[in-house]
Amino acid sequence: MLRSQSGQVTDGEIVFDGERIHNELAHRIARKGIVQVIEGRRVFQHMTVEENLRVGFVGDGGEKEIHRRLAEVYDYFPILLEMKNRTSGYLSGGEQQMMVIGRALMSSPRIMLLDEPSLGLAPLVIHSIFSIIERINKENKAAILLVEQNAAVSLAIAHYCYVMENGRIVLDGPADKMKENEDIKEFYLGLSNVGQRKSYKEVKHYRRRKRWLS
Repeated sequence: MLRSQSGQVTDGEIVFDGERIHNELAHRIARKGIVQVIEGRRVFQHMTVEENLRVGFVGDGGEKEIHRRLAEVYDYFPILLEMKNRTSGYLSGGEQQMMVIGRALMSSPRIMLLDEPSLGLAPLVIHSIFSIIERINKENKAAILLVEQNAAVSLAIAHYCYVMENGRIVLDGPADKMKENEDIKEFYLGLSNVGQRKSYKEVKHYRRRKRWLS
């Protein structure tokens, strides 16, 4: 994605199904079944909802297959069917987020990379979208890599979690175990070890207490 800006992998490699892909073009990566939903809901604002969805189509089968995948997207997001002819730039933030996830589904992905899908959304909308993300994982058998700062909603649907600090993984484990980790409870879920919500302002020794940074 950053080829025009001299972006490159300088350490290690990116491998999918035993094949190096870090030098592949974006459309070829998409054809392998990997799709990214970029942070900030990048939409084609002057196109309709359905036109935005069609842009995400990758594969063969022509119009018949496009209609099948559109029906699948509308099953997950019925509100998009109601506004399929509406100009996407006039949608709310939550509706746009649903649309870009739907656009990703149009490629029939094996892996979805979701970057901050809760960004700027109301709690009820976040709950709805994350419920659908969980459905996509179960029903489509699509693996999902979720990058998200809202730890509570992430842990509610994730199977395995990684905590990153300053660009490095400092803690990881199954979601159920991470929910019970005292540091996760205090620093990411806002709960003290007796189950009471705690203000970050009260935790003046925040960084010093983080065992993984010591």
